[in-house]
Amino acid sequence: LDLSSDIEESFKEITQWSNGKIDILINNAGITKDTLFIRMKQEDWDSVINTNLTGTFRITQAVVKLMIKQRFGRIINISSIIGFTGNVGQANYAATKAGLIGFTKSLAKELASRNITVNAVAPGFIETDMTAQLPADIVENYLKQIPLGRFGKPEDVANVVLFLASDMASYITGETIHVNGGMF
Repeated sequence: LDLSSDIEESFKEITQWSNGKIDILINNAGITKDTLFIRMKQEDWDSVINTNLTGTFRITQAVVKLMIKQRFGRIINISSIIGFTGNVGQANYAATKAGLIGFTKSLAKELASRNITVNAVAPGFIETDMTAQLPADIVENYLKQIPLGRFGKPEDVANVVLFLASDMASYITGETIHVNGGMF
């Protein structure tokens, strides 16, 4: 779902395609606009907040109505290790990813009685387009901090998401699972 498009219109298309039933929602929106806080422009703050946090709020609010009606659902929010540790030049990104953890815990309490679980996954450094842009010296520094000595693969995160979406995780809600190679 392109968050810059009209979410309501996109949601209508999705519900028509799915015959009005949505069992699993994975909120995986994430952008960065990195700069030191003292140099951060309001539009850089707003852009990251709107995509990473407000977009999640809006689509979740729409989907939850269907899940409540069907009395079942799995919501999985993709956070980040940065939401727990913070990072120089990422005050906006860290705020959104930490905000997703509070959002996850609050929704888990609100929706549990309706058989809807809400969990988060907090990846560390994963081999993606985002990490491919990091300078070699920064990558080397991060690798020294990761006990497993490597960046994760997208499949590492996907496997945790699949688990949380499955019946095997039916008694897990409000939790964050870290996929970070031991980096804390």
